[in-house]
Amino acid sequence: MEPGNSGVLVAVIVLLFCFCLDFGAAVDTITASRSIRDPESIISSGNAFKLGFFSPGNSSNRYVGIWYNDASEAVIWVANRNKPLNDASGVVNISDDGRLVVLNEQREVLWSSNVSNSVANATAQLLDSGNLVLYDNNNGSLWESFDEPTNTFMRRMKLTTNVRTGENVMLTSWKSPSDPSIGSFSAGLNLLNIPQVFTWNNNIPFWRSGQWNGREFIGITNVTSVYLGGFELVENTAEGTASLSFEFAIDSTTYFVLDTEGRLLQNNQVDGKEEWQIRQTYPENVCDVYGKCGEFGICGPRSEPICTCLRGFEPKNIEEWSRGNWTNGCVRRTPLQCESINKTGDAGKQDGFLKFEMLKLPDFAERTTALEDLCRELCLSNCSCIAYAYDAGIGCMSWRDNLTDVQQFYSKGTDFYIRVAHSELAADKKDMKVVIIVPVVVGAVVIAISAFFLWRWMAKRKAMKEKNSLLQLEERRRNISAENKSKDKLQDLPLFDFEKLATATKDFHLMNKLGEGGFGPVYKGILEDGQEIAVKRLSKASGQGIEEFMNEVMVISKLQHRNLVRLLGCCIDGEEKMLIYEFMPNKSLDAFLFDPEKRELLDWSNRFNIIEGISRGLLYLHRDSRLRIIHRDLKASNILLDEELNPKISDFGMARIFGGNQDQANTIRVVGTYGYMSPEYAMEGRFSEKSDVFSFGVLLLEIVSGRRNAGFYQDDLALSLIGYVWKLWNENNIVASIDPVISDPLYQLEVLRCIHVGLLCVQEFVKDRPTMSTIISMLNSEILDLPTPKQPAFIESQGAFETESSEKSLKKHSVNYVSITVVDGR
Repeated sequence: MEPGNSGVLVAVIVLLFCFCLDFGAAVDTITASRSIRDPESIISSGNAFKLGFFSPGNSSNRYVGIWYNDASEAVIWVANRNKPLNDASGVVNISDDGRLVVLNEQREVLWSSNVSNSVANATAQLLDSGNLVLYDNNNGSLWESFDEPTNTFMRRMKLTTNVRTGENVMLTSWKSPSDPSIGSFSAGLNLLNIPQVFTWNNNIPFWRSGQWNGREFIGITNVTSVYLGGFELVENTAEGTASLSFEFAIDSTTYFVLDTEGRLLQNNQVDGKEEWQIRQTYPENVCDVYGKCGEFGICGPRSEPICTCLRGFEPKNIEEWSRGNWTNGCVRRTPLQCESINKTGDAGKQDGFLKFEMLKLPDFAERTTALEDLCRELCLSNCSCIAYAYDAGIGCMSWRDNLTDVQQFYSKGTDFYIRVAHSELAADKKDMKVVIIVPVVVGAVVIAISAFFLWRWMAKRKAMKEKNSLLQLEERRRNISAENKSKDKLQDLPLFDFEKLATATKDFHLMNKLGEGGFGPVYKGILEDGQEIAVKRLSKASGQGIEEFMNEVMVISKLQHRNLVRLLGCCIDGEEKMLIYEFMPNKSLDAFLFDPEKRELLDWSNRFNIIEGISRGLLYLHRDSRLRIIHRDLKASNILLDEELNPKISDFGMARIFGGNQDQANTIRVVGTYGYMSPEYAMEGRFSEKSDVFSFGVLLLEIVSGRRNAGFYQDDLALSLIGYVWKLWNENNIVASIDPVISDPLYQLEVLRCIHVGLLCVQEFVKDRPTMSTIISMLNSEILDLPTPKQPAFIESQGAFETESSEKSLKKHSVNYVSITVVDGR
């Protein structure tokens, strides 16, 4: 090799070596001279976290964030959450004044770190804790991402509050899984009297942890040893500040995230693997929701109903309370005598305290340093004190205002004492006496009656011996016959073990809850073999007897069609009655059809497949099954979608079975869902196959238009969705009703045919509506010339009239909602 070439080679090697050194030093760092551009990223030195550009969920927007550098890629922090990039032109760098900034292609600052003073030679480093720290040239911290969290609470991070300045470091939820901008929920510390953790929904309390006693939050019962050993709350009462942090022995094994529904989820890593599991959820059950039962109400998740008034109190509005609207709470039944204490000096002592065990203590507690023995006397001597409790870590707590957010626990919890009038104490003691006396008296009466009948039986025994023998023999024969019939019936039923269902649903955990209707909640479960199921747990208030339940399960199990949700079996265990259905991973049609993002997945091919599948399922119910069934509650939320978006009709809770020659029936109990009921059914209680046809027509118009019938309202003309489509039909502008997602001219004729069929289905008079078999022929163009539709029913927005809703409340969408058939008299 020539000397000149050797020199060039050496120079190149030296330059490459220097470049590699420089690059290696910067793998976790951003400097003024070294920025990152989409899709570049930096990784913390221990490979735990990555900072870069990402697009969440179905969004095409680009954000700068930090996420776990593992298979989960769980995002823990977002910089430009409220100002996304709309393309891949983003840059993260250090500005001239030392700020960390996110820029778009036009060099517009979309986000910057909050640094007040200008600094030269600043650097930003991603640490293995997940914290992004901005340093000055002396390695002093200027800014940290942990001081401006988004929705995730990490180890070594601090949630803080300052009651004097009003400054708080708290979590804020994402708006949706595809939109990390600030959502409705926030979580942080509340320092009013005794520190607590709260989540708020638009600044209204949604959940609280209960009071901090120096070791744990006493309103959380299911804490683990890791939780007890890891959390630290530092309070400075003089300055009005507090901070909450956690530090566990093993690095990066736990973090908390505030999800879009306001739940605070504790995620744990399993045995050092990359797999994460949700270990705890707050709120865990419906009683954890703040103030569920109103003032002076107590919530018991195992009670039926869940809300009752505290002893000594009664519902403020008995009519609303009996309907299940508990927000008004309860009021004191008997006024306290304490107001006369200023006149007599001791009249207040006529009041006393009722003891409640194992409670989540109410909000707004005040504390003193008094010992436990003095706590009662202090409250009794103060007319403003209406309740007290004592915790060794907190001291004496008292309440002056209305008692809010009280919950009955079944393990742990705190003893609680409520001030009541003397007469209430006497009534409580009387109730206790009744509890003791009544069983004794009843027992004595039963023994006396038994002795009397035994004497009579013995007196007649000799004379009746032969006759009794014959009767006993006949009775035994009847019992054997009944047992054999029951066994035959049970053999036809696929029975599930209660314990296996409890294991499959993780003890019916709130995280596995898919929805809830009038008959009870539905849970997702995973059996031992990995099969996913939907478990309908019937509430005690559902009115179903065991024989009726078994007969109905057998009826539903005989329905077999690809467009009906399949019943896998049932479970009967004491008072527990459950139905097990196949699990539908894509939930319900309304979750797609009325969601601005998911509706894009429903192209015309998918929508027509759904329309056709629903029609074939209804035809099977009306004509092809061994039983003729009228569904009576067909709607988008009762159409479930499998993994390939094939439709399956669910929720036979309102269905009726017809006899062979029966074509219509009447009822005085109108059930169904507002907006889907035919006029003859809603107003006269008459229903038939054509009632389902009307509901199908409404659903067909919803699928084609992408508009919800129940929520559609055109202000200028007060039109319903049906009226809106009818108006466009008469104006020869029916194309305007088509959802833009399916407006491709290639499918327009087929779409218009479906609208035509939908209008035929919602005609006012029963005789004008086609049957399901005719509808299928129309949809498949087997009938080319369709009749002109006549004016539909309900073209104006309907006023309210009384019906029984098939769901307890109208939600944005439902998930895997299924219930059992109510077999009314035929």
